[in-house]
This record gives sequence, structure tokens and C-alpha cells, in this order.
Amino acid sequence: MKNYLISIAYFPIKTFRRLYNWTMNWSRTRKAPYALFIIAFCESSFFPIPPDVLLIPMVAANIKKWWRNALICTLGSIIGALFGYLIGWAFYESVGKPIVDFYNLHAQMQAIGQKYAENAFWTIFIAAFTPIPYKLITIAAGLFGLPIYVLIIASVIGRGTRFFIVSGLIRIFGERVVKFIEKYFDWLSIAFVVLLVGGFLVIKYVF
Repeated sequence: MKNYLISIAYFPIKTFRRLYNWTMNWSRTRKAPYALFIIAFCESSFFPIPPDVLLIPMVAANIKKWWRNALICTLGSIIGALFGYLIGWAFYESVGKPIVDFYNLHAQMQAIGQKYAENAFWTIFIAAFTPIPYKLITIAAGLFGLPIYVLIIASVIGRGTRFFIVSGLIRIFGERVVKFIEKYFDWLSIAFVVLLVGGFLVIKYVF
């Protein structure tokens, strides 16, 4: 039983280690930017894993292209946000509702609508910059008929700031970041899971 629990506890770490190693080896290929764009796009509308998982090792593997990868991640995320808006605006019952039900956050959608009524820009910006599930914010924007320019502006600022800060820090500290990741990979994996789960808990119990 003890070994079984240990295996469960280490499953996220082993998974992230395989993903990290695979990304580091694959990040210099021509297809890597396309994968980063797709992940960023999907995360803004339905996918649970943030694109930082790919962005960080890709920048670490090729520091000179830090700005390009940050830009790709930002563009993919913004276009994905527009797709999320479309889901909420035109296909909520057939597509959006099953996504929200999957995360068991249907009740929180009304709370997000109230947040939009109070301050739509800051609601989107905070979700774009933090681990709060951004997909629910973009779908809700379409569902409640938020002006699309508000979504675009807040997303450009929030997501752009986040991804360029992440990439810029890796660019500045260079090889030290790679060594830090390697040395504390297990703890960083646990921290990532905590942040990911914490983002869902925030939107579930705070909104």
C-alpha cells in the first residue's frame, strides 16, 4: 500500500520529467513552434495544461529565440481566447457547457458574469496573468456578451506580460535557470501541480 501511494505521488513528477526531457530534445526542431502555438491556443479555450510547460524548456534550450517563443505563445493564447469567446457566444449549449461541466465549475460561470459587470478588464487580466483557468474566462466573455475588444486588450496585456516575463527571466539568467530546473525539478513539478490545482480552487471558491 505504501509503495502504491508513493507511486501515485511521484506520477506527476515522472510525467513532467518525461515531458521536460522530450521538449528539451525536440525544441530545436522546426515543428516545435507550431506545437507551442497549438498548446497556447487550446489552453485558452478548453485544454487544462498551461503553455508554460512547453515555453520554459523551449526557451531554456534556445535562449536566443526567447522573444520569438514568447510572442508565439502570446499570439496562440490570444487567438485561442477568441475561439473561447466564440464557443461562449454561439456554441455554449453544445460545446461550452460540456467544457464547464467537465471542470465542475458551472455555478462559477454566473459569478464570473458578476465580476464582468463590476470590472471586466481586471477580471480578464488577472486570469490571463495568473494560474486561474483562463478558458472559463474566455468562454464566459462570449456567453455574457462582453465587448470583444475588452477581451483582446486585456488578453494582450495579461498574457503578453506573463509569457514575456517568463521568457525574459530565462534569457537573463540563461544556463543558471537550466541548472536550477534540473536540480530542483521534483519540487518544481510539485509546485506546478499545486499552482494548477490552486487556480481551479480559486475560481471555484473565490469567484
